[in-house]
Amino acid sequence: MSEPAAEAHSPCTVLDESFQRAVLIVAHPDDVEWGLAAAVARWTSMGKQVSYLLATRGEAGIEGVAPEIAGPLREEEQRAAGVHVGVSDIVYLDLPDGGLKDAPDLVERIAAAVTERSPELAVVQFSGAEWAPGAPNHPDHIAAGQASITALQGTGIRVYEQDPHGQVLIDVQDHLAAAIDSLAAHHEYLAVLDPHTPVRDQARKVVEETCSPLEALDGRRGVRLRALSGGDLPATA
Repeated sequence: MSEPAAEAHSPCTVLDESFQRAVLIVAHPDDVEWGLAAAVARWTSMGKQVSYLLATRGEAGIEGVAPEIAGPLREEEQRAAGVHVGVSDIVYLDLPDGGLKDAPDLVERIAAAVTERSPELAVVQFSGAEWAPGAPNHPDHIAAGQASITALQGTGIRVYEQDPHGQVLIDVQDHLAAAIDSLAAHHEYLAVLDPHTPVRDQARKVVEETCSPLEALDGRRGVRLRALSGGDLPATA
C-alpha cells in the first residue's frame, strides 16, 4: 500500500507515549487487530496497560453460523488475539451486532465503561464514510467511532481516531509479528471471510497494508492516528 499523498503536505508528529493506561474502543471482535494491534503490542511491551472496549460480540459476523454460536466463538478468538499483544482486559457492551446506529444508549455505555478504567489515552474507531474511494466503512464502525467521540468529550482524556490519513504516527516496525499472530487468532472468522486464502496469509496482508512504511519514520512501518484532543492537535491561527 502506497503512502497517502497527504503526508507530503501536512507535518507528521510521533505520538507522545507518556501515558500508562489506554483504552481502544471498537464495534466488533477483530476490529482492533485490523490496524491497531501492532501499536498495542508496542505499548504493552513498554509496560503500559491496554484495555479493549467492544460494543458487540460480533455474533452476526460469520456467514452461515448462527448468532448464538458465532458470538461465543468470536469472544474466544478475541481473547486469544489479546494474549498475543498482552491484553486481557476485554469488555463487551452487549449491544446488537449490525444495529449500533440504532442503539440509544451507546454513548452512555461507552462513557461508563471508560470511566471505570480511568485511561489517560483513548483510540476510537475510524468514523469516516470511506477508508478510501470505493472502500466504504461499516455502519457499526461509523456508529462506534462517532459515539466514542461524543462519550469522551470533556473528559480530559487524550483522544485519537484511527485514520488512514492521520498525521500522528506510531513506529510499529518491531511489533509486526505479534500483530499478525493477533489477527490470525480470529481463525474461524477469517476462514469464512476468505476461504481461498490461508488465514495467516490474510493476516500478514492486512498488517502490512495497515502498517505501511512511512517516510516520516525513515521508512519504518507505522500506524496512523488523528488527534481529536490533547497535545498533538494541529496549531490553528
